Amino acid sequence: MRKSEINIRDPFILPYEGKYYMYGTRGATTWGKATGFDVYISTDLENWEGPVEVFRKTEDFWADRNYWAPEVHYYRGRFFMFASFKSEDKCRGTQILVSDSPTGPFVVHSDGPVTPRDWECLDGTLYIDKEGDPYIVFCHEWVQIKIGTICAMRLTADLKESMGEPITLFKATDPPWAIKDAPTAVTDGPFMYRASNGELLMIWSSFVGSYVQAVSRSDNGEITGNWLHDDQLLFDKDGGHGMIFESFDGRKILTLHKPNNTPYERPVFFEIEEKDGRLFIVREVSRI
Repeated sequence: MRKSEINIRDPFILPYEGKYYMYGTRGATTWGKATGFDVYISTDLENWEGPVEVFRKTEDFWADRNYWAPEVHYYRGRFFMFASFKSEDKCRGTQILVSDSPTGPFVVHSDGPVTPRDWECLDGTLYIDKEGDPYIVFCHEWVQIKIGTICAMRLTADLKESMGEPITLFKATDPPWAIKDAPTAVTDGPFMYRASNGELLMIWSSFVGSYVQAVSRSDNGEITGNWLHDDQLLFDKDGGHGMIFESFDGRKILTLHKPNNTPYERPVFFEIEEKDGRLFIVREVSRI
């Protein structure tokens, strides 16, 4: 398959042993009942093998809808999937799955969501601090609190459960480009990125006329800092929920889905560069 044929949202790339593994929300089941997640495999970001199903709902699995934003992180010799799930009688939350292979099968690792059970949460991502301690960074969803927030919680070293209380990093209306008096405001898709100058950045998405990709940064280089927001959006052309990875030839690549309109979402790739900790899109990448 070519990437223009792949209808997914929230693309996430795991480069591993010479291949790119792409996970994402299945376009066809985004907004309703769902059964699993897939992976696509490529060596050039244009031509893909798959889909290969990596997780399928079992009879006793608690969630039956809104299977969103799977991310796969290689941690302590295993592959951990952070993904959001929901059911009719339970809040949306991020649960952690595990596999010994990037192609699965992924099985339940955490006992249900590691995000607060009485919060509507989504888009959990893994962050490892300078001391080696794991965190989940996630969104407390606007559908419950009107003005969405991005939060963080410590995880146990084995990623089985969360520790302590969630901390709020910032609100959707904090950035200078946000609509300050909006009755509702969205936070989506946080992803943590350590810049070459040591700064800790977060890319995340919201809506300002259309779906956009923003950049925020911690003032102390850690998750616990005060979060400052770049004046300029990284991408403002109806696309978002991105992440950054390094290609096998050493380039920094941003991937996101575009447009934000079902069923037309497709993964797109952009080479980016850093200048004093600031991120800039250089060009769209068709293949590597």
